[in-house]
Amino acid sequence: MTVIDHKAILESRIRAQLGRRAFLKGAGTAAVAMAAAGFLPHVARAQQSGHIRIASMSHIDTLDPHFTGFLNSIQIINNIHNGLLKVTYDGEAVRFEPDLAETWELEDERTHLFKLREGVRFHDGTVCDAEAVRFSLLRVKEGQPSSPHAWKLELLEEIEIIDPLTVRLHFSEPYAFLPVALTGSTGRAGTIVSPAAVERYGMDYGRNPVGTGPFRFVSWRENDAVELEANPDYFEEGLPLLERATFLIMREPSTAVAALLAGQIDGMSNCPLHLLPQIEAFAGANLYGEIEGNYSFVGMNTRRAPFDDVNLRRAVAYALDRDVLIRQAYFGRAIQAYTPISPPMTGFYDPNIAESGRGHRFDLDKAREFRALVPEQGEIVVNYIMSERTAVSTRIAQTVVPMLAQIGIRAELELLEPTTWVQRRNERAFDMFDFEWVADLDPDETLYPEFRSDGDWNYPGWENPEFDRLCAEAQRILDTAERSRLYNAAEDLLIDEAPIALIAHMPIYKVFSTRVQGFNYIPADLIDLHGVSLS
Repeated sequence: MTVIDHKAILESRIRAQLGRRAFLKGAGTAAVAMAAAGFLPHVARAQQSGHIRIASMSHIDTLDPHFTGFLNSIQIINNIHNGLLKVTYDGEAVRFEPDLAETWELEDERTHLFKLREGVRFHDGTVCDAEAVRFSLLRVKEGQPSSPHAWKLELLEEIEIIDPLTVRLHFSEPYAFLPVALTGSTGRAGTIVSPAAVERYGMDYGRNPVGTGPFRFVSWRENDAVELEANPDYFEEGLPLLERATFLIMREPSTAVAALLAGQIDGMSNCPLHLLPQIEAFAGANLYGEIEGNYSFVGMNTRRAPFDDVNLRRAVAYALDRDVLIRQAYFGRAIQAYTPISPPMTGFYDPNIAESGRGHRFDLDKAREFRALVPEQGEIVVNYIMSERTAVSTRIAQTVVPMLAQIGIRAELELLEPTTWVQRRNERAFDMFDFEWVADLDPDETLYPEFRSDGDWNYPGWENPEFDRLCAEAQRILDTAERSRLYNAAEDLLIDEAPIALIAHMPIYKVFSTRVQGFNYIPADLIDLHGVSLS
C-alpha cells in the first residue's frame, strides 16, 4: 500500500473520530495565538451547586493516571485530569475527540500536530502548555519507575515543541492505536499531569493528583472516601455544574443499594448483577449499561507446574461450560466470549463467531482427551485465589470448581482481600485465578499488554514470540481488515495454548438516582461528571 493510501485511511479514521469537530489537513494551517502570561479565557463561569455522593465499589490503587491499572481509579482520575484527547459516545459509536488539544492535525502518516487550548491551568495554578505535554508523555514513555502504559508510546520518536501551545509528535511507524492511547481516561498515556506537582510529590503524586479537570482533588481517606471539589476555572464553558463530588468506598454492594434506595447516596459506580432486580423495581433510580469492551477468564500460571503443561491448560479451556457460567455468575445477562475481542470493537468483532469454529468453547470429550495427554494421571490439586472485590468472582470460582473436578483437577479456593489478592496475582503466587479486563476500545489494548511476553499485565506468564510479532505488526497497520486478520491470527495462538480460559463479555451497570441529571454514559466503565447536576 502506498504512503498516500495510508494517509487517506488514517485521515478518514480521524475524521470519523473527530465527528463534528473540524479536521485540519496538512501542515502550516494552524495560526497559533500566543497567550499572555497569566491569561485565562473569558468563558461563562458555572454557578456550581450540589454535592453528589457515589458508592465506589471496587479497589482504588492510585490516582496517578500513569500508574493505575484499575478502572475504579480511572473513574475518579477522569474527573481530575484531561488528556490530549477524550472518549465520547453518541449512543451508536465511540469516538476520540480533542480535549486539551484544541485541534489535531495529521501532517503525514507518522506525524501529528496538536494545538493546545489557551489559558488552561492546572489546579495548582501552573500553566498547562506544550512543555507540560512533553513532560507527561516522557514520564509515561521513559520515566522511572517504569509506567505500565509505556508500551503505548513505544513508537513515539520525538516530541517537538513548536511554540508554547503547539506540539508535534513524530512516530517511527503509522500507529493505529494512537487515538485510544492519547485519551485522558482509559488510554492514560495521554493524560496530562502537573509537572510541578510530580516534582513536589514524586511517587506520592497518586495521593496528591493535580490535573486540569472539572474537579480538584481534596482528600483521600483510606477505606472511606475520595473528596473532590469544583474547579472554578475549568476551561469548558459553564462546567462543572456540581460543587462537590464524593466517591464513598463501599465494599458491600447490598449496603450501597440500601443507601441508594434510602436517598443517602446518589449513585453506584458498578451495580452487581444479583442486585439489579431491586434497582429495576425502584422508580427513583435510572440504570445505565450494555455489553462493553471487556472479557472475563480463568487464568493459569504457565511458569510453574502443573499449568506449565499446555495440554492441561487446553483441558481446562474445554472443560468450562460457559452457558452454565453465564447463568450462574452473570444471571444470564452476559454473552459468551469466544476470543478477547468484544462487540463494541466494530470492524474487528465477528457477530457470527459462535458458528465460525474459532475460540474457546465447552467440549467435555475434548477436555478429557487433552487431560489424558498429561503425564500425571491422578488427581491434580491446584491453588485458586479469589478476590473479595466482587460477588462475580466468588460465583465464577464456585461454578468452575465442579467443572474442573470432572477432568481430575481439585481446585482449593483461597479468598483474599483485594490488596493481598493483587500482590499475589502480580507475583504469580497462584496456580489459578479469575479476572476480567474491562473498558477496552481497540483490539490492541485487549490483547497486547495482557499477553505480550514481557508485558506488565501478563499475569499468567505466557510467552509466544509469534503472538508478540503479530500484535506489534497490527499496531503499524491502518487498514481495519488487515489489522483484523493479524489480531485473529494472534488470538488463535492464545486460544490454542490457553494461558487463560475465556468466559464472557459482560454488561457493566451504573445506577444513579433520578435526581442526577446530565449523566453521559460511555461504554468504557467511566463515570463522567463533567455535565452532571442534581435536581
